[in-house]
Amino acid sequence: MANDKVIITAALSGSGTYRQQNPAVPYTPAEFAEEALQAYQAGAAMVHIHARLDDGTPTHEIERIRATYDAIQQKCPQVIINLTSAVGMGKTPEQRIAQIVAIKPEMASLNTNSMNFAAADRKTGKIIVDYIFDNSFTVIRDFAIAMESNSVKPEIEVYDFGGLDNILLLMKQGIFSEPMNFNFVWSVAGGQRFRPESFVALVHALPPKSNFTTCGVGRDEFSSIMQSCLMGGHMRVGLEDNARIPNGELARGNAELVEWAVRVAQINGREPATPDEAREIMGLRKK
Repeated sequence: MANDKVIITAALSGSGTYRQQNPAVPYTPAEFAEEALQAYQAGAAMVHIHARLDDGTPTHEIERIRATYDAIQQKCPQVIINLTSAVGMGKTPEQRIAQIVAIKPEMASLNTNSMNFAAADRKTGKIIVDYIFDNSFTVIRDFAIAMESNSVKPEIEVYDFGGLDNILLLMKQGIFSEPMNFNFVWSVAGGQRFRPESFVALVHALPPKSNFTTCGVGRDEFSSIMQSCLMGGHMRVGLEDNARIPNGELARGNAELVEWAVRVAQINGREPATPDEAREIMGLRKK
């Protein structure tokens, strides 16, 4: 890993952030394309995509996802596009992976365990949306094989230490190409809260030659990316994870959150990687 270069990813919308929370959340392909371009211009090498319908509903529909993907490629051909394999609550494994195989992005998310995945009021502890995210060993293995066989690099999403251990077990089957790329996700209701000591333990448990990045929900976005940058890892920000800048004001868009990540990089004496530098670091297929 080139420790002087830091890959910044912008997660543009997610499936649980809506315009009621921040008016800048993109829904249409054109809106995604404009957000991607602005994030790239601010310093992002990669964008992570959960496609939406015009009313904001998350979708697994291949043609809508393809329209969003194509719009980004046309508007900003340099940027790496990372598609989600978690396309909304209640989708079947077949619906989740079919769009990855059909579109073949450079990278796609690979979730690592079955878990509670909720929306919650952190002040009161009230659970607002209660959901179990199903990722059996069979699903994880089948998704990984489908991605690797279609030259789609998995971004391995780790929500707790058990998820990492699941991958350490499955990788013995030889289904992952090197380098493996991990994303530590902090503070999902049902996953692990951000704790610096847990971050260190996860990094120390990674397979050799691995890359790691991180993202944090809400207030944990900036503290978690700071630690990742300090430890030689990479950073993800964006409206999927957090709608606000550090002073509590609503972000004007994904680009403003990327600008804050660039500041974090500069404070730590590192430079944002270009998309081509990021491809080299993560072992993505050549464009």
